[in-house]
Amino acid sequence: MRFIVTSTSLLKSLQHISGVISSNTVLSVLEDFLFELQGNTLTLTASDLETMMRVKMEVNEANGDGRICIPSKILMEYLKNLPEQPMTFNINEQDLSIEMSSSVGKYKIGGEKADDFPKEPAPSDTTNFTMSSIALIESINKTLFAVSNDSLRPAMTGVYFEMNENSLTFVATDAHRLVQFQRKDVSCPTTGGFVVPKKPLQQLKGTLPSDDSQLELSYNNSHLFVSNNHLSLSCRLIDARFPDYKAVIPIDNPYKLTINRADFMSALRRVGIFANKTTNQVVLDINGNSLQLSAQDIDFSYEGKESLSCQYNGEDMKIAFNSKLMVEMVNNMQGSELQLDLSTPTRAGIFRQVEQDENEDVLMLLMPLMVGI
Repeated sequence: MRFIVTSTSLLKSLQHISGVISSNTVLSVLEDFLFELQGNTLTLTASDLETMMRVKMEVNEANGDGRICIPSKILMEYLKNLPEQPMTFNINEQDLSIEMSSSVGKYKIGGEKADDFPKEPAPSDTTNFTMSSIALIESINKTLFAVSNDSLRPAMTGVYFEMNENSLTFVATDAHRLVQFQRKDVSCPTTGGFVVPKKPLQQLKGTLPSDDSQLELSYNNSHLFVSNNHLSLSCRLIDARFPDYKAVIPIDNPYKLTINRADFMSALRRVGIFANKTTNQVVLDINGNSLQLSAQDIDFSYEGKESLSCQYNGEDMKIAFNSKLMVEMVNNMQGSELQLDLSTPTRAGIFRQVEQDENEDVLMLLMPLMVGI
């Protein structure tokens, strides 16, 4: 098996899938890329047993079809240090030796048998639907930051895909905050839901093109499959029931606060510097159309206060939130203004974008802290 490929295009393709490879693998072959050559099409695959990702690329010249596993670490390091140029791969499938030739020299490494590489799960009994690549990227960006890292609550360590006939809703929560992002431009054939782990979503976010090209998503009881013309990913779903998130969202938060999003986030970042490093508590003191942000750390005699103008319809109140969580939420919203729906200092606050896209609906919920804690 022999083929010629441009070094930079090979590196770019391998970088798309390299994030799948785990640093602590149980099998040595999981530290490899699987190279499969058929005609002039080279298919590159990476797997960690839970997630498998593959990309296709065209090679400049090819001779003989074949398959081999090539160690990922040394190949990636070599390609990163090689200027753009044609590279020739000569692979001996008998002794699994790989010779890489370029204009500057020749290098040899040993491979592993392709038959030892994990097989991709068969997409049987799947339900299919399509959505644009940019829509999936935006949906992941809007929700992934709120995923929990608590392994004792496995359902909350992924993003919940909730399907309806006229929409697809993405939900993530870590018990302190919750994000519900609904897309109204996706039609699903059935109702239901499944939980997708964080890692494959991170891979998709960094690999998919930011355009309107269509993706095919298919799923069954155990796996999700995502594919387009050049890329495919399969991952095992989280086998756990996602919590009843709708029961957490307050039905009636009558007090509405509207404020400039950029000004609010900048003030939050500054005032949060002076907050207690354990709680990151910032108090929102709303009085008429004036909002005062305050934080203090008694241990170090730190204190910070800032005032902002806002539009507020409701009773004056003091309510406290974790500033780090709040900044992260506001940073993942869009538009010049945001709306905060409140009721009492002990009930969750709901953050919304004032300017919503007609095909999107974003709701972010944050649990309050006790004022003074």
